[in-house]
Amino acid sequence: MEKQHPSYNLQKIDKDFQWVKRLSVLMDSRFRIGNFRFGLDPILNFIPFGGQIATFIISLVLVSVMYRNGASSKVAVKMLLNVTYDALLGSIPIIGNVFDFFNKANEKNVKLLREHYYDNKHQGSAKNILITLGIVIFITIILFIYAMYALTIWLFGLIF
Repeated sequence: MEKQHPSYNLQKIDKDFQWVKRLSVLMDSRFRIGNFRFGLDPILNFIPFGGQIATFIISLVLVSVMYRNGASSKVAVKMLLNVTYDALLGSIPIIGNVFDFFNKANEKNVKLLREHYYDNKHQGSAKNILITLGIVIFITIILFIYAMYALTIWLFGLIF
C-alpha cells in the first residue's frame, strides 16, 4: 500500500531526512583514517555504559523522527532491529568496541529510509516481522530453559 503525502509534508520529510542523514554520518562515518571511516558511535562506546546508552538513545531519536514523519511500521521495525542489534553487540566489552567501528546501523537506517520514501520500498505493516521475531525469541527462551535444566541435571550428577 503506497502512502501519499501532501506537498507540505513531503517538504518536512525532506528536511528531516537531511537532518537524520547528517546526524547518522556524524555517528557512523564522520572521521577518516586512511580509507577507514568511523564516527562518534565507536568512540563513545569506549565510555563504559554511558557511551553505549547515549548512542542507542541518539539512534532511537533518529528512528522516532522519521516514524513521526510517516515512515511505515515495517521500515520503523527494521530500523529498530538495526539499532537494537548494534546496541546489544556493541555492549560486549572489547568485541563490541571493534564491532562498532564496522557496523554502521544509522547508515543502514538512512538507506532503508531512502528506499522507503523515494523508491516506495518497505511499505506496509510490520506484523510478519514481529511474528517471526516473537517466534525466534520464544524458541530461544525454550532452548535456554532446556540448557539450564540439562546443566542442572549434569551438575547434580557430578555432586551426588
